Amino acid sequence: MVAACPTSALKVDESGGREYLVLNYGDCIACSRCIAAGSGAFRYAEKVDRCGVGKAALVRRWDIQSRTEVVQDEPALSQAAEQIRSLVGRALNIRQVDAGSCNGCEAEIVALTNPYYDLERFGIHFVASPKHADMLLVTGPVTRNMAAALKNAHDAVPSPKLVVAVGACGCGGGIFGGSHAVVGPVDAVIPVDGYIPGCPPTPKMLLTGILQVLRAFPSRSRRP
Repeated sequence: MVAACPTSALKVDESGGREYLVLNYGDCIACSRCIAAGSGAFRYAEKVDRCGVGKAALVRRWDIQSRTEVVQDEPALSQAAEQIRSLVGRALNIRQVDAGSCNGCEAEIVALTNPYYDLERFGIHFVASPKHADMLLVTGPVTRNMAAALKNAHDAVPSPKLVVAVGACGCGGGIFGGSHAVVGPVDAVIPVDGYIPGCPPTPKMLLTGILQVLRAFPSRSRRP
């Protein structure tokens, strides 16, 4: 099963005299090769609940000997995220940045604005300029020719600000990781507060992830 994974999202880790099966949702592209090779050991997930979380929470570990999952607490996100909650209230302006995506993630992001998902009912809006944004929603592995542009966009967002990496490429590089044309995942270029895995993530995963980043902190007041 491990050898069948094209992005090394599935690994065996030997530490402390024990063996662990490790699954990194950030690297998983949902190709289903592990399901085909696992003879029933894996099955399709009905939902992915690790959206809008810190990078450590994208990784699940199972103790092979005891056949139990090792549960780790999710650390709090950055102090900047807590500050932004106190400033923007229930309104959130997002600037989406394509740092080298195949546009699969963009197609799902566009669906957030349709009548079914209706992102604006939560007071969340997409804006044309990072100068008007509270959050950067970044897709794709960061290509070398987009690294400076991504840094500039990040610098243009007023502080405090949030950054969410979207998709397997944004979280860990995806199938393009290691390419000479790619710098790396989003956090190789700018700080990231939350991660939404998937190849591509569904609109529901995107919406859940965005809201999870906002819900991860104490309640905040509305902006005047």
